Amino acid sequence: MSIRADQRCHLKADLHVHSYHSGYSTSLRLFRSRDSYSDPEEVYRVAKARGMDLVTITDHDSIDGCLAFLDRHPDALDFIVGEEIECVLPDGGVTIHVGALGLDERIHREIQPLRDNVYDVAAVLQREKVPFSLNHPFLYYREQMELPQYVTSLLAHFPALEVRNGTMLAAQNEFVERLLEDTTRRQGSCLARFGGSDAHILRRVGTTYTEVPARSREEFLENLSKGNSRVGGQHGSTLVLASEIYGVIFSYWGSLLGLGKADLLGKQRLRDIGLSALSVPFQFIPFLVAAASKTGESRRIEQLAKRWQTFVEAEEIKLPADAAVR
Repeated sequence: MSIRADQRCHLKADLHVHSYHSGYSTSLRLFRSRDSYSDPEEVYRVAKARGMDLVTITDHDSIDGCLAFLDRHPDALDFIVGEEIECVLPDGGVTIHVGALGLDERIHREIQPLRDNVYDVAAVLQREKVPFSLNHPFLYYREQMELPQYVTSLLAHFPALEVRNGTMLAAQNEFVERLLEDTTRRQGSCLARFGGSDAHILRRVGTTYTEVPARSREEFLENLSKGNSRVGGQHGSTLVLASEIYGVIFSYWGSLLGLGKADLLGKQRLRDIGLSALSVPFQFIPFLVAAASKTGESRRIEQLAKRWQTFVEAEEIKLPADAAVR
């Protein structure tokens, strides 16, 4: 497997994709459903069919999906080992997701014990020259700390922001882009722009992407690190989130019925088949959950944007002198 024969001057990649190896869903604990049922081989196939020149998989705290793919395709020059690392911001206890690209097993192992402090993880990735971003910066932020402190603490350690996440509303993505632009204008620094679908189901793979001037995987990662990138593709919505939830649920049911990859056997499987059958009358609930989630997201971002503007006008946003941005 290699990059297209025309060796285009710009290469595209969906930098945020999940597979079967992302572990179990935190919102469906009772059913022990996986976070995604997408097979790494199918992720690759769909991404290429959607026009992606390079492909990565960024599972939660795991590179097993990437390694499984490379075991079968060791010479895949168009594949990037990726990971989404769940960390904690020690200043406020905020959960932070870090998207890292081009790492290996050694780096992965070194990072895992450090995840309770995102600054330690960022330090390792910077030392190893691994491109990384702060994914969906406001997904878990609930004012655990003041907004200026939250933003400046993170921008001091992150060389990139995920400015387009395919499950986040356009308003949230645009707010993150505004943070990046405000920082660049005031500090003379440049953060890289990451974009990815955050797909947990196959039909959304490659619908949001990052484009970088490059002719190879290595050049792509190098130029991405320098901030030479742009993003494109879809934003999120209630329908997008609902389709993700329903897609995972249907795949879960399929796995219980032996129509997909199954990891529950014997009594566990029978128990979960029974629970799933009982839940059928409530199958409309995921759409209501998605609608409520996106309504709340819209309100939060509108409020944060207004507060951010107030801070900017008062010139209260200042990065430390040793900020990691370029």
